Amino acid sequence: MRLFVLLLLASSFVLRISSFAADKPNILFLLSDDHSVPYLGCYGNPDVRTPTLDKLAADGIRYDRFFTSCPQCVPSRAALMTGRSPVAVRMVRFTSPLPENMPALPDLLRDQGGYFTGIAGRSYHLDGPATGKKGAPRAAPVMGEVMDRMNLRTFKKRADYVEEKSDGMKNFGGKLATFLDLVPKGEPWFFWLGFSDPHHTWDTVSSKGKLDPAKITLPPHLPDLPGVRQDLAKYLQEVEHLDEDVQTVLDVLQKRGLAENTLVVFIGDNGMAMPHGKGYLTDPGINTPCIVRWPGVTKPGQVARNLLSGEDFTPTMLEVAGVPAPKEMSGISFAKQLRGESFEPRKYIFAERGPHGGDGGMKPDITANAFDLARCARSDKFKLIYNCTPHGAVAPVDSKGDPSWTEMEAANQAGKLAPEFVKTYFTSPRPTFELYDLDADPGELKNLSGDPKYKDTEYDLKRALTEKMVLDWDFLPAPLR
Repeated sequence: MRLFVLLLLASSFVLRISSFAADKPNILFLLSDDHSVPYLGCYGNPDVRTPTLDKLAADGIRYDRFFTSCPQCVPSRAALMTGRSPVAVRMVRFTSPLPENMPALPDLLRDQGGYFTGIAGRSYHLDGPATGKKGAPRAAPVMGEVMDRMNLRTFKKRADYVEEKSDGMKNFGGKLATFLDLVPKGEPWFFWLGFSDPHHTWDTVSSKGKLDPAKITLPPHLPDLPGVRQDLAKYLQEVEHLDEDVQTVLDVLQKRGLAENTLVVFIGDNGMAMPHGKGYLTDPGINTPCIVRWPGVTKPGQVARNLLSGEDFTPTMLEVAGVPAPKEMSGISFAKQLRGESFEPRKYIFAERGPHGGDGGMKPDITANAFDLARCARSDKFKLIYNCTPHGAVAPVDSKGDPSWTEMEAANQAGKLAPEFVKTYFTSPRPTFELYDLDADPGELKNLSGDPKYKDTEYDLKRALTEKMVLDWDFLPAPLR
């Protein structure tokens, strides 16, 4: 009888554990690189062919107003992984490692949620620059030596598995399969898979073939020049290639019988590397795709227009996993919205811009693509950009030497560029404050700052930004006292 009771209790315990695990979905986090809205078919772009991600959106919820916390890859990932702004976690400088005392999503899921966690694909970018010989590409012999000597590179310790020997930016389905082979039976898992596309340079084409630049629909913030069309067509071809890579990952998920109990999130880290995109606080720089599929929980076919921030990702995933978010996190969980429950949306999102690329290159005539300090606050309808280094001449991040920018420069010098583009891209110094009505001016070309008609709107955004900067211990002067 006693043996029977013990067996019954043991069975009950196993059932409770199994039920507990069943309540925790696996989480597959797919992160594209330099990916602006609206460059997926499901976002209404008529030129790009992305059936895989369109289907993912149809099976879940598509967020039209997801904004990364920085238009640069390192700080944006810091916010995605910590639920806090890059400023708050001391990750504004592009070459910083994530401080060891800052909890991040992989270690929180592992240590408090019982998840087996892994990272693969494109670099997670949160351990500082590589150590290497002086003059080597992307190497930082002095900074890297300090980080190594002081044991500042801690991100690999946060996950159970971090891909070491990679076959490059290919075989993404194989990367997921390798990770799944390591997951202990019965444990929920979290896997972050980074893609290289559509990061500059744009040198890959999908199986669908090349796009005709002459037929591309241009956004309002770019002039109609042959080089602009050429670069945008190449960019869209990389988005199509990305879509095919995502299909290989979802195929593995399906073949392993895991699709129904896995929450899939697809997000872009920051915007496209063209003017007004990557490195800019305009919407093409910070508004990225966000698609969530949670079978059996999230109603398929939804489109959401509420504001979401990159800071909101980690608190949401923690709530999904039943892990309490640390009180220091400023992100707001939208898990209730995924479940179809009552949800209080954000009134504002915020983003920051800091130095880009390697250190050691500061000079009096440095351009804004390499060094810029700026902050922004955005509501449903209006955007305030606060430029703290307005004397740096505008230039696009990564694509400064590409036809899109060189032809814009030539057209400006020849007096053939439309006035709105001259004012936006070639006027120096830039204004300290920029204010845009995003409904009337989606290209963010007509600065309303100082217009008495918008005095109250501008003040409200400055006040919201000041509060954010105070709470984040921002090192820049706030727009209001």
